[in-house]
Amino acid sequence: MTNFWSWFLCSVLWIASIQFSNGQEKIDFARDIRPILSDRCFKCHGFDDAAREADLGLHTFDAATADLGGYQAIKPGDAENSEIIYRMESDDRTEAMPPAKANKPRLTPEEIAKFKQWINEGAKYEQHWAFVHPRERTSNIERPTPNIELGENEIDFFVGRRLKQEGFNFSPEADPHTLIRRVYLDLIGIPPTPNQADEFAGKIKSEGFLPAMESVIDELLASPQYGEKWARHWLDLSRYADTNGYEKDRPRSIWPYRDWVITALNADMPYDQFTIEQLAGDMLPNATLDQKIATGFHRNTMMNEEGGIDPLEYRYHAMVDRVATTGTVWMGLTTGCAQCHTHKFDPITHTDYFALFALLNNADEPDLDVPTEAVHTSRADIRRQVRREEHDLMSKIDPDKFQKWLESEKAAVVEWKTIRPTEAKSNLPRLAILKDDSVLASGDFTKRDVYDLKFDLSGIEKPITAIRLEALPHPSLPAHGPGTAYYEGRKGDFFLSEMIAKIDSTKVGFHEPSISFGKIYIGSGKVVPEGVYDGNGSSGWSTATAEGRRHELVLNFKKPISGKVLDLNLLFERHFVAALGRFRISVSTDEKIAKARASDLDLATAEESELKRLYVRESPEFAEARKEIEALEKKVPAFPTTLVLRERPADNTRPTFRHHRGEYLQVKEPVAPAVPAIFVPIESEANRLNFAKWLVSEKNPLAARVAVNRAWRAFFGRGIVHTAGDFGLQSKLPSHPDLLDWLAVDLIDDGWSMKRLHKKIVLSRTYRQSSVVTPESLRTDPKNILLGRGPRFRMSGEMIRDSALAASGLLTQKIGGPSVYPPQPASVAAAAYGNTKWPAATGPDRYRRSLYTFSKRTAPFAAYLTFDGPTGESCLARREISNTPLQSLTLLNDEMFLETARALAASCFNPTEAFRQSEPAGLKIFRTVLTREPTDAELAGIDAFFKTQLARLESGELSAKDICGKDDPTLASWTLVARVILNLDEAVTKS
Repeated sequence: MTNFWSWFLCSVLWIASIQFSNGQEKIDFARDIRPILSDRCFKCHGFDDAAREADLGLHTFDAATADLGGYQAIKPGDAENSEIIYRMESDDRTEAMPPAKANKPRLTPEEIAKFKQWINEGAKYEQHWAFVHPRERTSNIERPTPNIELGENEIDFFVGRRLKQEGFNFSPEADPHTLIRRVYLDLIGIPPTPNQADEFAGKIKSEGFLPAMESVIDELLASPQYGEKWARHWLDLSRYADTNGYEKDRPRSIWPYRDWVITALNADMPYDQFTIEQLAGDMLPNATLDQKIATGFHRNTMMNEEGGIDPLEYRYHAMVDRVATTGTVWMGLTTGCAQCHTHKFDPITHTDYFALFALLNNADEPDLDVPTEAVHTSRADIRRQVRREEHDLMSKIDPDKFQKWLESEKAAVVEWKTIRPTEAKSNLPRLAILKDDSVLASGDFTKRDVYDLKFDLSGIEKPITAIRLEALPHPSLPAHGPGTAYYEGRKGDFFLSEMIAKIDSTKVGFHEPSISFGKIYIGSGKVVPEGVYDGNGSSGWSTATAEGRRHELVLNFKKPISGKVLDLNLLFERHFVAALGRFRISVSTDEKIAKARASDLDLATAEESELKRLYVRESPEFAEARKEIEALEKKVPAFPTTLVLRERPADNTRPTFRHHRGEYLQVKEPVAPAVPAIFVPIESEANRLNFAKWLVSEKNPLAARVAVNRAWRAFFGRGIVHTAGDFGLQSKLPSHPDLLDWLAVDLIDDGWSMKRLHKKIVLSRTYRQSSVVTPESLRTDPKNILLGRGPRFRMSGEMIRDSALAASGLLTQKIGGPSVYPPQPASVAAAAYGNTKWPAATGPDRYRRSLYTFSKRTAPFAAYLTFDGPTGESCLARREISNTPLQSLTLLNDEMFLETARALAASCFNPTEAFRQSEPAGLKIFRTVLTREPTDAELAGIDAFFKTQLARLESGELSAKDICGKDDPTLASWTLVARVILNLDEAVTKS
């Protein structure tokens, strides 16, 4: 009996091995079938009901196995009677699938064989891996047990297991100098000095490998340069730029958001909090200034300032970008594909898209002042100077002239009574009546806004003779108002085209108009007060160049009027948004003609010092003397501003509608805010804040995976999921799915700490491997998907420049502040709209880190673009990495790289600044740039090149002054050596 069972077991195992060797390994739907369905079938037979052909769906088991009138596309257990197999194998062009018009290749015999086997095995459909929470998936994987003695951690367990499955093993560890250079570049974005590299190598000998590694990693993670390096990755996602984009591409101030990112990363702000504050920081209880600044993430969208645009249409386009960006950054899904129709490949319907849209759509988009201590101090200093100048002039006042002026002014003043609106309506903006009876506008504005106001006059006993409109500033308005202009014109400007008054429904006429100040910025610069009631919409009142101040318009009635109700109709019409943001209405019953006054000082109750200050300010006698005061006031700096989101009030929510085919003008039914139906819904109120919280909750299976994958790609040049912004059905399968899920869960359980994740990766044996490529690994795994060797890829343009600046000693170590202008060819910016200038910095700003380079969308910094840098026009989940001759030409000839070569040569040639005074300049230059020691052959090559160039310089073939700025052939020769070494492949590659 024992012999029988032994024979039986061996037979079973033998049969199983024959089946396995004949390709009969059980079919994995996610690995073998779904990718083919997604690539060849889902476009016509997928999730989009409207585009589905022949009423056949292959995206779900129920749809694929439905009765189609006596037959089934897929008949579980019976491949031969499944219509899909017949169509796949058919030679009839009218029946074959995929059809020729799909422009997709026919299935290969091997692929068809997989489908047959899968159908015969029951045609089981499985949920796409990315839509299952990683915590659920990790519960079914083997617990990682790394080999601690070999310096491995959990990452190495998963990578090593896959390598063994493929018949490989880890590569040897990189040498200390290569490894320390790699770690520095990855964590802070600049290379170590030779001294730092030598110190690390010494620590390895004295303390051991891992303690030395952990020590330097902790030091770098604590460095403020860590946040600068990793902010660049995030700014690619947030489509950061310093200009608006589109045609005019004017500058914008949003650098405080960039600085917030740096600060948050340096503080290791948990990624869930990092997410919530950027998407909805303004909605947090008692939101801080920093939390409001964080919402600049979604203000990085472009803004069109062309004269003929509809501002609401381009706001819609900005929202389209925000939905797509949110999907890419936190969901790893191409949500933007569902803007025009239900997603062809992923389970996101057209309505789902606009439900996501609605979650982000209920916010206004103001500018926010960012007070700084430096600006506070400067403003206070200048105002003290102004006060001193005023007091000096006040001491010189002629009492008789002053008294005469005061009597004249008092005689001209009329008494005003503020009237509070009983009703304030508009075509679209929200009009709120404030405690001081002023009206504050907010919300959405158009190029033709109409305000309708009603006032109860029953409390006014005498006939009304004049009306006054005060245009008032407010901190919520662009440039503090009083207008709402935010593009094309000056921020805070307005243009009152027409003002119509009716008493008890009867229109009344005006005469003797006056204004305290008037200027039109675009078009005619002269304001004629009569323009506000001449029936011509192109004439009117504006106060351009005097934003942030109070102004008034006074209109006298042709004859005194009496009545119960005053109706005022205010028309603001321009080729850009130009409505009033805050204003107040007053009336007078005085019989004399009312005149507008620049000051609202009450002459009857004001103190003498206030009256004298006004006299100095307005009297012709001091016109010349006060020019110095006016010049000082022009120097008062404004606070920096940044762009933020602000949730709209409950009484003015913005509705969202489905737009047919995604077209702005094709408005259909309203859509309520929600996440796509495939996910667990938001339990609480579906708003922007709760959506942000949902994204980083256990309900979203994607956020942690996407974050981990981004980090992995930054270190290894390739993500565990190669399609960085797409984890959907069209994505590449993870190369190490268990590792991805384990890291995602570990990130969550580790408090969403990105620094801890980075440390774990850098400490791994996987990361520490040599990047030397053997012929065997090049043949079997050319893209290093199995991770059997260390990372090696060309650095970004920003890192290349920063490394060169650091090596040359020019790098300015200053964090934050407005963007700067390093040198580049003037023709780059000039090619953009308006022949834009590029005022290259001449001081320390010239050598700031590349993170701070002014980013113009229509003319990106040329050197970075040459190295595949972003334009800031849209979210960039993964930069391409190319190697082109133009890159080498840039390194050799660009002015900023020439400057670094000169400085590097000068610092290494000068023995007082050399780190090893006994070493020749060639060795110093080599080590400063490349970290490692050169070989004898490399030193010989440097020496030969130096001598050749020196001979050319001494013979007059080359000009030393042109090369190094001095008539010094030796220094010029070393400059040429530095120029070549900075251009080496090793200098621009993380190895």
